[in-house]
Amino acid sequence: MNPGVAMATAIAFGAAASAAGPARAEQPAKLAGYNADIGESSISGISSGAFMAVQFATAWSSVIKGVGVVAGGPYWCAKADADDIINGYTLPIMTATGPCMTGPPPELGSSFAKADAKSASGDIDALQFVRRQKIYVFHGYNDAVVAKSVTDAAADFYRHYLGEANRGNLYYQTTIGAGHSLVIAQDPHKDGLNGCGDNAVPYIDQCGYDQAGIILQHIYGALNAPNRGTLSGTVKRFDQSVYTRPDDAGSLSLGDSGYVFVPKACEEGAACRVHIALHGCKQDSGDIDRRYVDDTGYNAWADTNRLIVLYPQTMSSSYLPFNPQACWDWWSYVNHADSYVAKSGPQIRTIKAMLDALTARAVPAPAPAAAAAPAALMVIDTSDISADLAWTPQPGTTSYRIARAGADGQFAAVADVAGASFADSGLTPASAYRWRVSALVNGVEGPASEAAATTRASPSPCDNPGTCPVGK
Repeated sequence: MNPGVAMATAIAFGAAASAAGPARAEQPAKLAGYNADIGESSISGISSGAFMAVQFATAWSSVIKGVGVVAGGPYWCAKADADDIINGYTLPIMTATGPCMTGPPPELGSSFAKADAKSASGDIDALQFVRRQKIYVFHGYNDAVVAKSVTDAAADFYRHYLGEANRGNLYYQTTIGAGHSLVIAQDPHKDGLNGCGDNAVPYIDQCGYDQAGIILQHIYGALNAPNRGTLSGTVKRFDQSVYTRPDDAGSLSLGDSGYVFVPKACEEGAACRVHIALHGCKQDSGDIDRRYVDDTGYNAWADTNRLIVLYPQTMSSSYLPFNPQACWDWWSYVNHADSYVAKSGPQIRTIKAMLDALTARAVPAPAPAAAAAPAALMVIDTSDISADLAWTPQPGTTSYRIARAGADGQFAAVADVAGASFADSGLTPASAYRWRVSALVNGVEGPASEAAATTRASPSPCDNPGTCPVGK
């Protein structure tokens, strides 16, 4: 790889530099099993981690209920295949650091065809499961690394499989002035992290926007407030090589150790869920220690909501496989075959083995009780043309009815949905709206809960991301 491509790769996928946290001397161990239903699992990632999140969630859509895609693109964007032997396997990395980064990305027909073929062959789960997934996609308008056309393609990939009936499962945020980064709501600002709009190490921008919380609530519904103080749970280091077998971790460009955050309640046997949080290139623990684990906001939400957070780790590799920036494999650098987007892909297989280990002691849930009005209805985020609603899931509910009104208008039904969130789109910028959500049980509508919010103003046109004014 020439220096320009190496630098582009490092920047493109969330490079971060400075280390954080004290050295830890304990020896890593195997992952423990918890009372966590694998069907309640979810995944998110930034940049190369976002591409891997899309791959993993598509391959294992039967168990992944939601996906967070921050500055990432569609399935099979780099179009790597064994046939690339004729170009010395250089075309996929050129596609990854070219069209899949700066745009426009390859036409989506090839992504649909590959996903359909992999599903038909059984290499990935049936794509009907994607329809029920809750999807969050994010592009910061100051992102000077991954173009908006790339995240547009990710959103369009999901729209294709969600269909019109499930359009409210997709929330796409494009009105935050972040640079290429995982965005946090740190207050006061923390030294060593970026201001909003930056495209620089450590690629964690402080924009007053709690991205981890919005992702988790879009997937799971309204959650308890995060713990902003001392966490009751613990971060544990574990031996990743247990889960790469029969391969060595290094041969897959995976680190010797990964991390997992486990809330105290989960340690004590409470029913929990697992979220997988994937870092970007040069954000692995070998480069920045535990910064991605400790500073991105996931653990604070997990601590109060019985969420186990898995942080698998890549590592840099300068020979075979060639991955000097510790990126996730979304252009098939491990084996140059198209299995990297399938269940059998070496890194996907490894992450799934970790998930299996964490969920090994799941206990069947009790029968649900009768439903009441959805509790804690809230608008967790707005863009200029959409609003993301979340509420507390009600046991026994078969679906929820969403109604919308203007500031002083009459309510009208807009959708019936499954799951405890809904992305309402097609709204007017800088306008006030009200929503009502009611539970449906066997077709009978119960009492409603109500919330209100105002959409954001549309960002001013700006042709040079990284220099655009950051709105309030």
